[in-house]
Amino acid sequence: MSEPLEDGFGREVSGVRISLTDRCNFDCIYCHNEGLGDTRGPMEPSDDEISADEVVRFLEVVEEFGVEKVKFTGGEPMLRADLEEIIRRTPDSMEVSVTTNGTFLRGRAKELKAAGLERVNVSQDALDPEQFAEVTKSGAYEQVLDGVDAALEAGLAPVKLNMVVFEHTAGYIEGMVEHVAEHEGLQLQLIEYMPELTGRPEWNIDIQRVHDWLADIADRIEVRQMHDRKRYYVSSTDPDTSGDNTGDCGMVEIVDPVENPTFCANCHRVRLTHEGYLKGCLNRNDDLQSMGGLTRNEIRETFRAVVENRVPYYGEYLTKAEGGEWELNEKYLGA
Repeated sequence: MSEPLEDGFGREVSGVRISLTDRCNFDCIYCHNEGLGDTRGPMEPSDDEISADEVVRFLEVVEEFGVEKVKFTGGEPMLRADLEEIIRRTPDSMEVSVTTNGTFLRGRAKELKAAGLERVNVSQDALDPEQFAEVTKSGAYEQVLDGVDAALEAGLAPVKLNMVVFEHTAGYIEGMVEHVAEHEGLQLQLIEYMPELTGRPEWNIDIQRVHDWLADIADRIEVRQMHDRKRYYVSSTDPDTSGDNTGDCGMVEIVDPVENPTFCANCHRVRLTHEGYLKGCLNRNDDLQSMGGLTRNEIRETFRAVVENRVPYYGEYLTKAEGGEWELNEKYLGA
């Protein structure tokens, strides 16, 4: 295995994020479908959905370049009947994780763990069925809770709950923080809403206020090197719960990429879309490179080219104008 490839800004690519499908049994109002916009189609797989063989071939090639982590996403990746096969065939050197809405975990968590799945993120935006349905347009609240339990039972702890923070969910944050503090094996990832990908800027809230609130209530704070992210450890206020802040219980992390050059300067991932297009940045679709039908040598060259052409989205692809607004860097016009 070689050392990871670096782009022109010294950022090593050590991970890949692969969307296995754009199909989903939810209709979340904030969905950006891995930066592609709301392209979700019928529930039956389309002819251009990336195949298991194509996924595995791609992973076997990028393993040569020091890629050590892969996250499978969607849409809902568990709508792929061959997800266990894909994970089983993923190179042993790679850490494998999945982001899911959790509705199918009860029936598949043990098999996924046996296939080699190491971590799971479950999207959960509220702790009340009606609030959950309002955001996800789904009545599967109980299935999600049961799916989280199934993941824990299968040995996939800690399970990280993903919660998108925007106008509709801001009032649910306190309850979600208390929830993970009270339940061993759970963590919470608060994901900043990305209005540039969803087109509803009026839903945005000031994520710094969430940082400030967590800093006030946290027992301790850590800073992750990756993306300079903060981790807040919060103890439960319920004396009857077993959760405490000595380990991972009560861990809350904020993912805040919007207008954040530090976040972009520390990005170590490229993405493969459900149609087999490789791209260097979530926020861009002007750098897509098709991986479909390519030989291994062609995949190597395409991967090298995508990495070489990666640029930090904030701070480079977009720069601050004199008035403080972000604007497209002219050097990338027509690129």
